[in-house]
Amino acid sequence: MGSGSSKPAPSSTQHVFTSETPVRFSQEMIDALQTSTETDSTRSKDLELHIQSRVAAELRRLDSETTKTLKDLEESISASSDSTTESIHTSPQPSMPDQSSSAGGPDLKAKAEGDKLRDLSRESVQKEIGILKEKLQQRKLREDVVGDEGVRKAKEEVVKCLRVNDRRPLDCWKEVEGFRREVGRLEGAFLGRVLE
Repeated sequence: MGSGSSKPAPSSTQHVFTSETPVRFSQEMIDALQTSTETDSTRSKDLELHIQSRVAAELRRLDSETTKTLKDLEESISASSDSTTESIHTSPQPSMPDQSSSAGGPDLKAKAEGDKLRDLSRESVQKEIGILKEKLQQRKLREDVVGDEGVRKAKEEVVKCLRVNDRRPLDCWKEVEGFRREVGRLEGAFLGRVLE
């Protein structure tokens, strides 16, 4: 007892499979399988390297797109600020007495122009904030889901059933189906609003 090994010693490197039904393979296929040096580990390593290279390529592509988009946005912002600056300089300004004789003459004029630019940029930011608020008002999906009485009630029933049947959650299939029906109804209503 214990003197012999539990596994038989490998007698050869050839694998023999027997089948109840006759299976015929071409000799080329048999030769290709016998001469192949590929193993499961080499296949998995090759697959992992392939996936890593694809992910790296996709990350490089996304990085270049992001860089390009950022560059375009910076150019458009600088162009719009240049046009805003030009419009301020070309717009007729009320005649102001030359204040160069006073202590802060040119600095006061530059400060007034800076204030105008700041006001214009503040106004544009306020406009964008207003537009975003309107878009958010249109998208009250989360509030619709949370505020819907049917979905809330169905959810509570599922939770109650799962607490009662904590060891047998499959007994709550009726409650889950009711919840799915309510969510489907809500999705249908949402799609109806969006597609109109």
